Amino acid sequence: MFALCDCNNFFVSCERLFHPDLEGKPVIVLSNNDGCVVARSNEAKALGIKMGVPFYQIRAFVAQNGVTAFSSNLNLYADLSQRVMSLLAQHTPTLEQYSIDEAYLHIDHIPTQQRKPYLEQLARHIRKCVGIPVSFGIAPTKTLAKVATRYAKRYPAYHGVCTIDSEDKRIKALRNFPVADVWGFGAKAQAKLATAGIATALDFADRPAVFAQNLLNKPGLLTWRELNGTPCIVNANRDQKQSISQTRTFPHPVSDIHTVERLLLQYLSHCALQLRQQHSVCSSLTFFAHTSRFNEQDMFAISQTVALPVPTAITAELATHMLRAFRTAWQTYPYKRAGVILSDITPDATPQTLLFDDRQRDRDIRLQQTIDRINAHFPTSPLQSATATSCEAQSTRSLQREATNVRDSEPFTRSHLREANNVSEANNLREQSEPDIPRTPSYTTSFASLLALKA
Repeated sequence: MFALCDCNNFFVSCERLFHPDLEGKPVIVLSNNDGCVVARSNEAKALGIKMGVPFYQIRAFVAQNGVTAFSSNLNLYADLSQRVMSLLAQHTPTLEQYSIDEAYLHIDHIPTQQRKPYLEQLARHIRKCVGIPVSFGIAPTKTLAKVATRYAKRYPAYHGVCTIDSEDKRIKALRNFPVADVWGFGAKAQAKLATAGIATALDFADRPAVFAQNLLNKPGLLTWRELNGTPCIVNANRDQKQSISQTRTFPHPVSDIHTVERLLLQYLSHCALQLRQQHSVCSSLTFFAHTSRFNEQDMFAISQTVALPVPTAITAELATHMLRAFRTAWQTYPYKRAGVILSDITPDATPQTLLFDDRQRDRDIRLQQTIDRINAHFPTSPLQSATATSCEAQSTRSLQREATNVRDSEPFTRSHLREANNVSEANNLREQSEPDIPRTPSYTTSFASLLALKA
């Protein structure tokens, strides 16, 4: 049996975690550059706001109906996703992460009668530790688990966990499930199904297997088998990334070495987290920073690839190598963009240490694992590098993103942020225009301090 964990309105839930006053109010999250809607709260869905609609088409409607709009904060979402997945991994022998907000758990080790109460308790645990609401769908196939999760999210009577574990439940669930919402059916498949007169998932599942194969080829046949209770999807994991990167464009040119250095450390920290999340290590690290390509007078770039002596995913070790090379390569120019790339990625195994490797690797690995576990339980007060933390005022979130409450957008808008001479001025503008929101104090410590304590 499989249990699919799906984070409810994930991007919106992440924003509400830091803006609890928006609970129960319509909220949307926009794509990069505020192009279109990529996430909606239930309240926004009730207003008729569609997924993917361009924001400029609904801007007036949003303002009239008191909808709060946020720009995407992918760093935040990835971080909270990792914390949810870390908790899930503690409760299953096999965890298959399918997307940033979905993962399959193998639950055959849990007695049948205990599965629903066990997952209800797990959902409460995740909400308490991370602050993200989740729903579970239990079924013998991954496609049916998707169907079950949809019901768990839609109907409160399921208490966040819906089970399809009998033929009667399967038929009842598929009878009321639109075939267009079945996992794996894209626009072309939906058009073919509509032409064939297929309206519900049960209509499709009740047709002969040859009908499914002739209409939708092998993928359609596999979905047909899954809807009829035969597992066909062996592993839902996405392929492991062969490189992991993070790059950002600054709203204003930055020529201070400490600011660029600290931003690169932040990018490196997020990349290393993704590397550990897919249980991998890297052998190469690349950093770069370049000026605006529209400024012909001061065009300049620094870029360097560092070959690591030992494959690693430890943030502190990666930072040591990057900073040494960065400080050597630095030249003062007005940089507009910077980034970090981790490459030569291989599965995490016990690395071959150098004969004179002076790093106490086992201790560092245990320390990094401890930090990750602590951060998974305390998302609002994460442990992180003190060097990276000290640049909070110049962080990516300050540079690139400000939440926009459309109802009160006149006093403070993104244009004001772009026109601010520096980040400090932008923060002052925000403080003057936004109400104070209670926040949990942030406690930080350095890797060096923790190593000293462990010793």
